[in-house]
Amino acid sequence: MHVLVIGAAGMVGRKLLDKIAAEPGALGSDIDKLTLVDVFEPVAPATFAGIAQTIAADLSDPGVADRLVAARPDMIFHLAAIVSGEAEADFEKGYKINLDGTRWLFEAIRIEGQKAPYKPRVIFASSIAVFGAPFPDKIGDEFFTTPLTSYGTQKAISELLLSDYSRRGFFDGIGIRLPTICIRPGKPNKAASGFFSNILREPLSGQEAILPVDENVRHWFASPRSAVGFFIHAATLDLEQVGPRRNLSMPGLSALVGEEIAALQRVAGDKAVKLIRREPDATIQKIVSGWATDFDTSRASKLGFKAETAFDDIIKAHIDYELGGKIPA
Repeated sequence: MHVLVIGAAGMVGRKLLDKIAAEPGALGSDIDKLTLVDVFEPVAPATFAGIAQTIAADLSDPGVADRLVAARPDMIFHLAAIVSGEAEADFEKGYKINLDGTRWLFEAIRIEGQKAPYKPRVIFASSIAVFGAPFPDKIGDEFFTTPLTSYGTQKAISELLLSDYSRRGFFDGIGIRLPTICIRPGKPNKAASGFFSNILREPLSGQEAILPVDENVRHWFASPRSAVGFFIHAATLDLEQVGPRRNLSMPGLSALVGEEIAALQRVAGDKAVKLIRREPDATIQKIVSGWATDFDTSRASKLGFKAETAFDDIIKAHIDYELGGKIPA
């Protein structure tokens, strides 16, 4: 099986590759070719030496999607995007990367299939940002998508395209609406949601973090470990069970910022909590106020998708996987 991962240098992409490397049968078939693409050349796990090709390319540039699809990969993970804050700050870049790149990929698959039969599986990273306020107490998959950010709009349009191209038989697609991934490892990025991770990650490493919103802000979370599990499960799921509604909100955990901090205190103590500094940011507060807070994900759960149910477990997962199992002194 030939697997193409677009956005392979990103956090989820890297962790997905690590998982596949550790469990060779995770995608249901042996991988005999692996193509890894990102704007910065990805690094292939040593396990895939000899079968991996790494490419530095921007999917939204002319001809890139055509060249990638010409190799006829059997499975395509489309994880590439710029994050919410950057998409809001740079309108043109957001639409170029998050929408145009996706459309060129879908079109390249359709056109390739006109030459000879070709129908890959496409697993697309979408977002709960496709939903906009006002919200019901719990948002189900049937709730209409009225995003209040450019990023959410770009993802919502891509979801419609994925459903239509799947309906027409050009590929077999599934859209994974990710919760906010927490705790993201590495350095802070430009995502407006980044503070949700920052106020845990930095204190766990003995560093100060900024909290730009009120502690009563509620949001929907899942760990990087769960995110990888979503994509692995989507790769092997019988999509006949999903039916024509190809975009699914993933399971997660609804929590207040204050509950995040309380979990940090239980796991790491008062010393960590004291490293959080409150600095209200009106721009971020406005963006966050339009985000979804709680979901009914019974549809995804019945299909076998799983996530954490306690914030303590999300923090402990970060300590285990990113900090070697213990909090630095």
